[in-house]
Amino acid sequence: MYVVEPTGAIEDDPNVTDKKMPGNPTRSYRTREPVRVVGEIEDWIGHTPEQLQAMTDGLADLRRRGAAVIYD
Repeated sequence: MYVVEPTGAIEDDPNVTDKKMPGNPTRSYRTREPVRVVGEIEDWIGHTPEQLQAMTDGLADLRRRGAAVIYD
């Protein structure tokens, strides 16, 4: 997991903000410009295998229902 710094314009990522949650509590952004890596988070603990499977199953369910949408 890396800490990055934008080199250009950024915007809230609508795939995880506003459409699903008000505001931007996840601090998720997107940009068409490069980003500069300024650090690494070394103490991050990843998801358990069970959590990963639940996420994968959720994505598969969205695809089955035709709801796997990327907002532009």
